[in-house]
Order: sequence, then structure tokens, then C-alpha cells
Amino acid sequence: MLRVIVTGANGHMGRIVRGCVEADPDMEVAALVDAGSADPEGEGGEVILSSVSEFEGEADVVIDFSHHDGTKALLEACTAKGLPIVLATTGQTEEELAMIDEAAKSIAIFRSANMSVGVALVAKLVNEVAASFSGADIEIVETHHNRKIDAPSGTAIMLAEAAKEALPESNIVLGRSGQAKREKGDIGVNSVRMGNIVGTHEVMFGTNTQTITIKHEAHDRGLFADGAIDAAKFIAGKEAGKYNMDDLLA
Repeated sequence: MLRVIVTGANGHMGRIVRGCVEADPDMEVAALVDAGSADPEGEGGEVILSSVSEFEGEADVVIDFSHHDGTKALLEACTAKGLPIVLATTGQTEEELAMIDEAAKSIAIFRSANMSVGVALVAKLVNEVAASFSGADIEIVETHHNRKIDAPSGTAIMLAEAAKEALPESNIVLGRSGQAKREKGDIGVNSVRMGNIVGTHEVMFGTNTQTITIKHEAHDRGLFADGAIDAAKFIAGKEAGKYNMDDLLA
């Protein structure tokens, strides 16, 4: 039985992850954690801890859907307890990314800008098309609900980096404004925020004669929880290091 600590437990994704863990016959909730919780009890009367460091029981893995501001405290607690982490939170600063690299020397960390297996497959396709269609203009448009804070999305950056990996001389351009023309080798990333859209990512490769479009649409946020569950099962018991969707799909 895989014992899971869910952080960000009072958030929308945290609740979905908790439900997935409880429904899985091979998993159980070891603890619920939410640093922003003003109430030490959840909707069902269960105890909600404010930090992983408060947990004194036995656990096998942490699934984190909280906020990047808590990166430092989460990494310190998990490193001290030897707990692997599925880090599904996005928006980390350069300083926080450096903390993740350092913690991965001691514990296993699975990190992906998007926990969807479908998006991971799209990233592979983007890399392949960029390599084979190297003269094309590349533009990425991501659309999310009007409550999303970060722009562009971590997934859009992941897709841009997948293209850049095939085209090292290219430049990722976030947004477009002003009077300057498009430069050869630009990988444009553009954000739209409206309504209640779960998440749409469209990558377009265009030449003077043709266009190739790769598109992924998320219809339900449950797909991110499903990916996190798969990642938790994958990373439990792994040696220290950084892991991602490529490792899961290998």
C-alpha cells in the first residue's frame, strides 16, 4: 500500500488528488497538508496539517499541488524525512529551481510543468517536428481560465523548450508587442485568459506554403491528478535525482 501525503489539500487540485488516492486500492492518504488553511479540520472533519514537517507518521511519497512560495519549506521537510516528491506545482523562481536541484541530490523529485501524459506526448511531437521542419516559424498559443495567475503557463514554456532543444539557435519570445517584425528563429509564446477553460495549448509551425498544428485540449482537471498518481507510483522507492514525464513514458 502506497502511503501518500497530499499538499495543497484544500485547493481544487488537492481535493481531486485526494479523491483519486482514496479510490485507488493500492494507495492510501497518509496526511493532508495545506499551508494556507485557516481551519485545522477539513470538510469531513479530518486533520489538515500546515506543513509536512508536522507529520510524524509513516509515508512513502508526497504529491504537491500547492503554491511555489512553499517550495523551500516543502523541500526542507521532505529532505529531512527522506520523502520523494511529485512536484506538480508550477511557477517556481530561478532561486526555487536551484533549491529543487539541490534537494534532488538527497531525494527523488518528479517534476513536470504539466502532469498530463497527453501533453508529454505532444512535447515529443513538437521536438520531432521542430527538428524536421527547421525553417518554419513557430508560435505557441495557450488558453486558460480567467483565474490562472501565471502567464505564460508552465506547459507553454515546456513546449517552447521542446522546440528549442531541436533548434538551439532559436529564441523563446514571451508575448509580442511594439513595432518590430518577427525575427527568424523566434519561438513565440502567447497567453489568453478567459472564462472557465481548463487548458488548451496549440503549437503552430508555418512556412510560406504550409502549416502544421499540434493541439492539446484538457477537458477536465482530473487528467492532471491521474498523471500525478502515475508519477507517485513511479517515483516511490527511486534513488535520489530528478525525474519527469520522459522517464515515466520510457
